[in-house]
Amino acid sequence: MASTLRETLASLKRSPLLAGLSSLMVGLALFVVGLFSLATHNLRLALASVEERVEVVAYLREDLRQVDLDAAVETLETLPGVEEVSYVSKPEALERAIRDLPEIAEVSSDLEVNPFPASLEVRFLPEWRTTETVEAVVAAAEPLPAVEDVRYGQEWVERLFFLRRIGGITALILGAAFATVATLIIGTAIRIAVFARREEIYVMRLVGARDSLIWRPFLLEGAVTGLVGGVLAILLTWITHQSVFHFLFELSWVPTSWVLGGLGIGVLFGILASNLAVRRYLREV
Repeated sequence: MASTLRETLASLKRSPLLAGLSSLMVGLALFVVGLFSLATHNLRLALASVEERVEVVAYLREDLRQVDLDAAVETLETLPGVEEVSYVSKPEALERAIRDLPEIAEVSSDLEVNPFPASLEVRFLPEWRTTETVEAVVAAAEPLPAVEDVRYGQEWVERLFFLRRIGGITALILGAAFATVATLIIGTAIRIAVFARREEIYVMRLVGARDSLIWRPFLLEGAVTGLVGGVLAILLTWITHQSVFHFLFELSWVPTSWVLGGLGIGVLFGILASNLAVRRYLREV
């Protein structure tokens, strides 16, 4: 292992420009993946923020009895996926309307009767925010004696979940495409490094060096190249994030696990690409 490390360091010192160009190519390839990850993460956060507003509102009858109200709350709270059932009284409903709707605020002083009904607002657990769960709650709420009408913005909810599915599929396809492009670029960079040292490899074969002894330094060199490229990609992605955050709009940074995963992917790609390039060349000489 020590000899492999020494050989790798010696190789990097002999051709620093080539090593630097290889790392730059890897970094730029992973930078594209980093930008995509940044966009995907913020899209997920935006959809999650909108999904938090998904709720079912059950409007209650005017002649509501307390026993019916208690039964309705108990029934809805026991349904799968329900996080919270909140009671909104008629005065509270009017206060919300005055706060949120300027038109209501202008005429509120002229109202002799509060026109807003009391209601039950049903919110869902994050992993249960699906069309099926919402429709199941609506079906359970409609026949309750305390409930007069149920609303949940069906068209809006269906479009939201449709966008979430489309976003997931798009992220998967584009992510795979960017990863493939990055792999090809990294493989090209490593093959250039192998080709530049073809005479050295040929001499080692002539003196009887085993293939494992030849390709191990290249594997380590590929790992170092991938690691440096990964660090460069993260730096470029962070600079882009800061520029957008300060000059355009607020943008969240990716999770730490994604950053560490990016470094690991850079190292893994470097090793795999180097392994394939060296083995292919050794078969040809």
